[in-house]
Amino acid sequence: MKFLILGTVDFVSLNNYSDTATFAANKVLPSIVGITVEYTVTSNFIQGMSGLASAEGSGIIMSADGYILTNNHIINSADSSVYYEVSEATKVYVYLYNDETPYEAQIIGTDEETDLAVIKIEKEGLTTAELADSSAIKIGEFAMAVGNPLGMESSVTSGIISAVDRVVDSEAGNTFTLIQTDAAINSGNSGGALVNSEGKVIGINTLKLSGTGIEGMGFAIPINDTLNIYKDLIEHGKVLRPYIGIAGIDLDERTAEYYKLPLGIYVKQIQSGSPASSSEIKIGDIITAINSTEVTTMDELNTIKNKKNIGDKVILDIYRNNETKKVEITLGEEP
Repeated sequence: MKFLILGTVDFVSLNNYSDTATFAANKVLPSIVGITVEYTVTSNFIQGMSGLASAEGSGIIMSADGYILTNNHIINSADSSVYYEVSEATKVYVYLYNDETPYEAQIIGTDEETDLAVIKIEKEGLTTAELADSSAIKIGEFAMAVGNPLGMESSVTSGIISAVDRVVDSEAGNTFTLIQTDAAINSGNSGGALVNSEGKVIGINTLKLSGTGIEGMGFAIPINDTLNIYKDLIEHGKVLRPYIGIAGIDLDERTAEYYKLPLGIYVKQIQSGSPASSSEIKIGDIITAINSTEVTTMDELNTIKNKKNIGDKVILDIYRNNETKKVEITLGEEP
């Protein structure tokens, strides 16, 4: 029997990949911290019964004097139920790279909408993370997740960028536009860094999809999207956002057709003292556009509005009594 040799196989050295991973890990690890948070858990059924609970996560050192960026869901637990209530964090401890000393941290500010938080420890001379331009990342490039998964401090996992600008809904009901990666992200990795081949931070690991048949689907907040949030949390303890002051109902095609109305947002409530309350907009109006861009949902309206600054003017197209008119509103500061 004769065998035909149809081609040759080249052996590829993995030394370059290994060197890349080693360099990236060594560069970023001193800038990643472990975080332990303590809570009080109180029973809703047995009076006086309470105890302590803890959670773990990761964080990124943003300044040499101790400011650390992490996830809000690490600092503010939402794990309450009809059976028990979980308090806000009573203690937050930070563990530095190769240092077993627990440093108590102060909560500087938290933001549920972006799932970001800033804490601070009283220590100088810390190694700060170097940040990359997350808008420049490409699908397929090297990615490494660094953090404190399951209490295993200073762990790294590697993979690639699987997708960019991936829209994901969290269990808390928030919608994020995230970086997707197949680098393993586990419980406790939240708040840690997703870095590129140069060991520069491109994102903050925030969630993963899990379940039967799901593997290698982790997500990170692009680091560019965190910078203004980080600044606001330090300067104000909260994120300063523009607001209009309405509550609305999204009209789907079926509802709009039934009532012979245009697609848009039905204004069901106007907040007292809000910018909307001092404008010409009324309950029952249907918002169809903002600054000449058509909108059919509150999410679309808020996405455009949130790109503006407090004090900016916006023009809403509203439908009322079979007529369309324009209403100017000066954006206020969200309370």
